Amino acid sequence: MPAKFREAAKNNYIEKFFVTRGLDKCLFMFSEEEWKNYEAKLKAVSFTKQQARTFNRLYFSGATEVVPDRQGRIIIPQYLKDFADIKKEVTIVGVSNRIELWSRTAWQDFYTHSSATFEEIAQNLLEEGASPNG
Repeated sequence: MPAKFREAAKNNYIEKFFVTRGLDKCLFMFSEEEWKNYEAKLKAVSFTKQQARTFNRLYFSGATEVVPDRQGRIIIPQYLKDFADIKKEVTIVGVSNRIELWSRTAWQDFYTHSSATFEEIAQNLLEEGASPNG
């Protein structure tokens, strides 16, 4: 983990994280507190809905608890690395209340494709009433 993330974790007394399958072929990494928040939200979704059951099964069955060592290294299980196509190089991205772990090439592809439409996406989101500040 980059030094700024390790420092933020230390300052907030975060000792362990949860890593699971994310969206767009990346991994999501949450602090324990954020993990519990998401878990509560997903528990509130009706299990009678097929999509909710499928999502919860894949999301939670892939989750693993990780504790960084003194250098901030974590061990990611092979099945999660396979999911995100992480072979050697990883790009770590802070996104609001989570960290995303990407294969270097997948991040480069995503960034190249998405950055070209960043302003258009922002305009569409803001016009729909969403605000970057919540």
